[in-house]
Amino acid sequence: MLNIDRRILAHFDFVTVVLLVPIIFLSGWLINEIHPVLGQKHLTYVAVGIGVFVTLFLLPVRRMFWLIPIFYWGSVLLLVAVEFVGHVRLGAKRWIEIPFVHFTLQPSELIKPAFVLMLAYLISRNPPERDGYRFKEFMKLSFFILLPFILIAKEPDLGTAVVLASLGYGILFLVGVHWKIWVGLGFAFLVSLPLVYTQLHDYQRQRLTDFVSEKPSYHVEQSIIAIGSGGFMGKEKEDATQTQMKFLPIASSDFIFAYVVERFGFLGGLFLISLYSALIIHLLMLSNWASDYYTKVVSGGLSLLIFIYMSMNIAMTMGLFPVVGVPLPMLSYGGSSFVNFMVLFAVMENLIAYKFRYLYDNVGKKSFV
Repeated sequence: MLNIDRRILAHFDFVTVVLLVPIIFLSGWLINEIHPVLGQKHLTYVAVGIGVFVTLFLLPVRRMFWLIPIFYWGSVLLLVAVEFVGHVRLGAKRWIEIPFVHFTLQPSELIKPAFVLMLAYLISRNPPERDGYRFKEFMKLSFFILLPFILIAKEPDLGTAVVLASLGYGILFLVGVHWKIWVGLGFAFLVSLPLVYTQLHDYQRQRLTDFVSEKPSYHVEQSIIAIGSGGFMGKEKEDATQTQMKFLPIASSDFIFAYVVERFGFLGGLFLISLYSALIIHLLMLSNWASDYYTKVVSGGLSLLIFIYMSMNIAMTMGLFPVVGVPLPMLSYGGSSFVNFMVLFAVMENLIAYKFRYLYDNVGKKSFV
């Protein structure tokens, strides 16, 4: 019979789970309404994600930190392998096909938990000074941020690359970097924008053109119609014609927020944003209260990752941001993204629940009967 040590449960962060459950439940409900077959697959992804969460939570994570560089560099090697053996889909080379089993792996998704954990590993081994990291330490950490950024942008997958860079430098901002470095970085970014634009692919430039033009692209136009048609209280499933009649593209993934509002109206959209906001603020508080840099970076990184995904995705569906392939966290259809979040949540919960060494000593003796 399973018997979890009460000392572990006393430190477990139940607030995060309470905020996640309605998001996951809503995701399964809406995806099944949009496409029942995808709904069944999504339930499998959720089951796998929960299994991964439980498994990682029960492992002695603090004794396994030495594996983090292996995890990171293994993910980087997979990104390099995409260039040579990558599988092309929709004009982009982002996937590696596993022989004989007809299974594809997307290394740009796998790198995300490895990326956060590697930054936690590096920062914990070399914490910032009182006034933040100086230039030398900042550049060392920037190497581990920019390496996967360049490899992913080259696929091309600029949306994921920008998310990763924003996440990395956001974590450094939370941890502490000297203010002069941020000023210099901001100036360099503004000066380099014309050069960056010349390096974009044609379809990426077209997305920027659609964003600044008076008439939005077809995808965004249909999304805005869906959002507007939801009104204040939303519609019944059969009356949500933008989605049910397939006018709204990628409704179960990139544009699922538009279906949320079409289905449940302004109140439904506000409720979902409130859930995300509460989760983001709670994770930031955990990061601020953390006494060790592993917990600080993982919880803060999770908060930033959810904020970046949520803000980019929702702004994109309303025509306030260029269209990029960024899902809504734990709501959009997709196994890789969901499992990645579960990995990071499991590690965070483990770091919080087992933060006292004596719990590890007793977990093997008292946690299971």
